[in-house]
Amino acid sequence: MAGNSFQGSIPSSFSQLKGLQSLDLSRNNLSGLIPEFLGNFRFLSYLNLSFNNFEGELPKHGVFTNLTAFSVLGNSKLCGGVQALNLPPCPTPSSSKRHLSRKLVAAISVASGIICLILLLCLFGIHRWMPKSKKEGHAADGIKVPHMMVTYAELLRATDGFSSANLVGVGSFGSVYKGFLNYEEYQLVAVKVLNLQQSGASRSFVAECEALRNVRHRNLVKILTACTSTDYRGNDFKALLYEFMPNGSLEKWVHPEANEQGQTRALSLIRRLNILIDVASALDYLHHNGPEPIVHCDIKPSNVLLDHDMVAHVGDFGLARFLNRSPVEASQRSSTSMIFKGSIGYVAPEYGVANKVSVEGDVYSYGILLLETLTGKRPTGETLKDDLSLPRYLEMALPERVAEIIDPNLLLEEGEETNECTRDRAMECLALSLEIGIRCTKESPLERMQLVDAINELTAIRNAYLEHTKQGRRTQLRDEDPVLD
Repeated sequence: MAGNSFQGSIPSSFSQLKGLQSLDLSRNNLSGLIPEFLGNFRFLSYLNLSFNNFEGELPKHGVFTNLTAFSVLGNSKLCGGVQALNLPPCPTPSSSKRHLSRKLVAAISVASGIICLILLLCLFGIHRWMPKSKKEGHAADGIKVPHMMVTYAELLRATDGFSSANLVGVGSFGSVYKGFLNYEEYQLVAVKVLNLQQSGASRSFVAECEALRNVRHRNLVKILTACTSTDYRGNDFKALLYEFMPNGSLEKWVHPEANEQGQTRALSLIRRLNILIDVASALDYLHHNGPEPIVHCDIKPSNVLLDHDMVAHVGDFGLARFLNRSPVEASQRSSTSMIFKGSIGYVAPEYGVANKVSVEGDVYSYGILLLETLTGKRPTGETLKDDLSLPRYLEMALPERVAEIIDPNLLLEEGEETNECTRDRAMECLALSLEIGIRCTKESPLERMQLVDAINELTAIRNAYLEHTKQGRRTQLRDEDPVLD
């Protein structure tokens, strides 16, 4: 029931579900009080109410006494609850014994408000002018990362002590481990442990929490919770938990030589087009259709993750920036220089000379990802000659030399080569798709393609190719079995 945009309060009829063992209502728009009857369910061992709009006092009995059994992340209006949650205390009714008049109470409230406002302005001024080196260590404290439901000890157990056997990836600011959380049923998760010794890691944690806490899209990674704690040595510890993606990153499919055990992975043309449409859809949502315009700033194959059905999910928001933030706020959240934003080969050329991110910068990175996905060539690879960039190299080769520049594994599907007719149609499809990548990587940001147009064109190319292959199969069946005529 998670992520369905349910509204209103939890129905009282739920009180009849006394045998309920697990309930996940996270990422909806539910509001009102959290019902007391949920704490009366004897068998309820997992309750996730995170990222809704609940308010009022949190119950203090039943499942609500076990911090690892429930989550109320992202409900900033809650109060009370067990002491370990550190929720603000709930307001109490005025005592009649004090005999304070309403006017006096109002006057005190106004005065308190003014004092608080002055203090906040002072604190903001101090924070604004504090040297950046002093602020970074507490960057995570300024972001509303709600109450955590996973402890360091649980993550240690879930990953077998952060064993190298469970290590699935290493990024700029930390390492990602596969882990099993022991709830009613084992839940497979990805645990991103921040390397807080790395400059910018704390800011990365804040950026990722901010970017992902309110966005909801099928092609974005789902953040489950976060953990801010200390390890057994007393060192600061920060981690983010995501839904685990069993098929790994696009990087390991486009460049199969990086796979373990020497196994060759092959992505068909249709699969690659589907992935490219997924990534473009996620970016278009972030840029234009989410709660607040967000620029990802680090689009590349290793940051595109594939689920069990090979649906693509954009991840790693450690460098993400909000477009509508004030320059002061943006500079406080950012790294030291935009020159180092993103990854070499994927960064838009204008980022090297301007201290300003844009959706067009993401479009450029997406164009590079598209070209790499279809050709298997890295943007910084040795296959490029005469210091040509990948887009310019491919632009010179199109359309006559499509067969020379595409990934040789691309036309292999289920181990069989496509027939000649389908191969010719695939080459036409590839030429059109590569042209989209080239239009996304124009030197001038104003000349780059709109992502919504890229989505529409790639969808049309994919559908036309699918229809052609279906017709080819029907023709082949008729040739093999004349009775079908």
